Amino acid sequence: MDWHSISLKAVFSSLKTSKSGLTSTEAKTRLESGGPNTISIKKEISPVSIFINQFKNLLVLLLLFAAFVSFMIAYLDPHESDYIDAILIFAIVIGNALFGFFQEYKAEKTIEALTKMSAPLALVIRDKQEIEIPSEQVVAGDILVITEGDKVAADARVIESFSIHSDESALTGESLPSQKEAGEVAEKTSLAVRSNMLFMNSVITRGRGLAVVVETGLKTEVGQIAKQISEAPQKVTQFQLETEDVGKKVSMIVVLMLVLIAMSKFLLGDADLLVIFTTAVALGVAAIPEGLPAVVTLALSIATNRMLKQNALMRKLSTIQDLGSVDVICTDKTGTLTENVMTVTRAYALGNSFEITGAGLAKSGEFVSKSGTVKDLDLLLKCAVLCNDSKENGDDFRGDPTELAVLIPAYKAGYDVDKLRADFKRIDEVPFSSDRKLMSTLNQNHNKKYGFVKGAPEVLITKCTSILTPSGIKKLTEKERENLLNKNIEMAGAALRVLGFAYKENPKSATEADLESNLIFLGLMGMRDPPREGVHKAIDDCRAAGIRVIMITGDNKYTAEAIGKELGFKGTCLTGLDLDELSEKEFSKTVETHDIYARTSPKHKVMLLKALQNNNHIVCMTGDGVNDAAAIKNSDVGIAMGIRGTEVTKQASDVIILDDNFISIRNAISEGRGTFINIRKFVTLLLGANMSEVLAVFIASITFLGLGPKIAIQLLWINLLTDGLPALALGADPATKNIMDEKPRPKGERILNGQALYFILWMGVIEALAVIAIYAYYHLFDDITKAYTTFFTAFVVYEMISVYLVRSRYKTPILSNKWLHLTILLSLALQLYVLYGGIGHWFGVVPLTLSDWILISGVGIIFIAVMWLAMAIEPVLKRKFLRKQGL
Repeated sequence: MDWHSISLKAVFSSLKTSKSGLTSTEAKTRLESGGPNTISIKKEISPVSIFINQFKNLLVLLLLFAAFVSFMIAYLDPHESDYIDAILIFAIVIGNALFGFFQEYKAEKTIEALTKMSAPLALVIRDKQEIEIPSEQVVAGDILVITEGDKVAADARVIESFSIHSDESALTGESLPSQKEAGEVAEKTSLAVRSNMLFMNSVITRGRGLAVVVETGLKTEVGQIAKQISEAPQKVTQFQLETEDVGKKVSMIVVLMLVLIAMSKFLLGDADLLVIFTTAVALGVAAIPEGLPAVVTLALSIATNRMLKQNALMRKLSTIQDLGSVDVICTDKTGTLTENVMTVTRAYALGNSFEITGAGLAKSGEFVSKSGTVKDLDLLLKCAVLCNDSKENGDDFRGDPTELAVLIPAYKAGYDVDKLRADFKRIDEVPFSSDRKLMSTLNQNHNKKYGFVKGAPEVLITKCTSILTPSGIKKLTEKERENLLNKNIEMAGAALRVLGFAYKENPKSATEADLESNLIFLGLMGMRDPPREGVHKAIDDCRAAGIRVIMITGDNKYTAEAIGKELGFKGTCLTGLDLDELSEKEFSKTVETHDIYARTSPKHKVMLLKALQNNNHIVCMTGDGVNDAAAIKNSDVGIAMGIRGTEVTKQASDVIILDDNFISIRNAISEGRGTFINIRKFVTLLLGANMSEVLAVFIASITFLGLGPKIAIQLLWINLLTDGLPALALGADPATKNIMDEKPRPKGERILNGQALYFILWMGVIEALAVIAIYAYYHLFDDITKAYTTFFTAFVVYEMISVYLVRSRYKTPILSNKWLHLTILLSLALQLYVLYGGIGHWFGVVPLTLSDWILISGVGIIFIAVMWLAMAIEPVLKRKFLRKQGL
């Protein structure tokens, strides 16, 4: 129902209640039928389900299949080594699952700790008495008693308002509190300007009154957004799609190779089932990058920890890769780009204009003027302090945002606010009202009384008959009055909210008529919600990285344009109403040309998001309010603010920025890009190495060379050394310094792009031929055991060399990762232990002589030379290919 547009009488009738409230019995019945007043829709964290999810990956399933085949072989022809194969594969799978489990479980627990409760208590009228109850027990029809500082427990229609102001920035994006009054508003009035409604989780910054609860729980404005989010399907990240794609391709290769080998065995008359099973395991172990899931998980975990140090909490590991691919950031203004604290930035007194530095509630700042001094502001600052209800409360401040804004400049000027208020004791006041647009106080200093007034300049100036000038108090002429009004318009034109200040000496009484007439004009103060420090540079960095930044706010058009201009946004601003008038085709074109949107609703944010996604953009949506949650949930990467962010928004997000700073978003994107490059490095390494193993196994199995009896465990050991510590260390490579100077990765580009596949192909073929050449050499001399040993060892050595070739391919400085060098030395040491440590019989190998190492090294040099040649001619081949394609 449109509760805002019907009469109060109709509201009471529909809810079967009255201004006297409900009885306890009625409230109990309604609570039982309507349910508790909560918006909690988050399911409890299930460790079991998080653990099971780690196995929903085709590569992992292929590994489990390989382990099963190993067990079958052990059953058909029992050998201890075969059981070891299966046990090792299972150990790898479980280890990978534990990696992912602990990281995701830790993230979910961190979110639980960050979650903030809704209003814990509410003051209502029950049985004609005011009682305090838990907010979850509030029901439709309850009468809420509203006072300053309250967190509104449910959506409610205002019955009585004594200057109620409500901070609804989390829901509407409005940076200023909204004034509330009883009465009716038009049916099509937007949420941000429904002046007769209070909304769940908004905060009362000023005033008192009564309101009747019209909706609770998931039926509230906040609840409806929460419900939409909970019903949205879980999105699958690009990274998850790509790993599934790799798994499918690997499985196809294994099946194809197995079919070819089986056919060749049948044609040669050697169709031994056990041999085919052994070959299947060997191929499975060779083709499947066992360590890939674990290495990817650990690389993402390392990136997550780096990002956490930079105040970005990743809720899902797989989101990091998408974060590095973002090419559009849609950001809320209030609280994300700005401080979400009104700050006086300009003042005017004694004919001089002042710029005031320092943002938010900081007590430090400077007063900059071409001709004036801080002394010129003395009476203006005193009036702002004395005609003001806000105050310092310990290390914090409490009060209406506007009053806090005009109080802070006195601290910046060095005033002792408490002493000033003690010296000028307030003895009476006329509270602010929307009709008068003024607030007045009567203060006494010794035996002299003063009246101090602040309010809307256009009203206040009409109440003034004199003006304070450098030479004293003078009569206010019509020309001067016009100049003051023009100064007000000038400041308002800069998207400042302007207040005027005046006073009078020895007023006769504390009445409105006396306190607010024949005033002496003191000056003006202009305030705004300023941009956060460092945000401009962060936005510039994103633009330099090819990332477009779009500002979407519920605030008014003029404020949005002013903040946008200051942060380097170009072009005109469109409002939600402007968007509603566009056709689908016009809308699609508009989102590519406009970067500032004002007076938007949650519906508009989702519309903008989907239009950008339909235009093939990877979109990151950021924000802190409930009004951002639906769009955050549906974006490619959703980012919520950790401090100001609502619970609903956090639960909808992929990333939580713990310091609410856009700079941390930029840093997170930079880390995401670096992580993607690292993933591409070790995917290239692992698939290139595994391709060489598959080719070698295939060639050996269909030729006179044949495969050794321990081939499966040998290949598993090779993959453990390669896919293990060196690949893990490769995932910890630091991002290059110029990572944010590059353009975002195109949406359709996979981890295995053309350049990666080129390298994998060359590495796979050349390494396989190098190893087979050595293997064949020893076969010719009938030294079969030595052939198995050199086959085994050459793979280990060449794949360690390949680590450096991959890093060279991606221009990574050779000394930038000390852990990588240590892991390669450790891997080689482990291989030497297998050869010379007395456990060679487990692997079917014997110690190698110096001449054997010379042969392996010589072929290795040829391998390096051919790979360097392949990398050198790659740009030439690429240019020829592009010319051929007409690009």
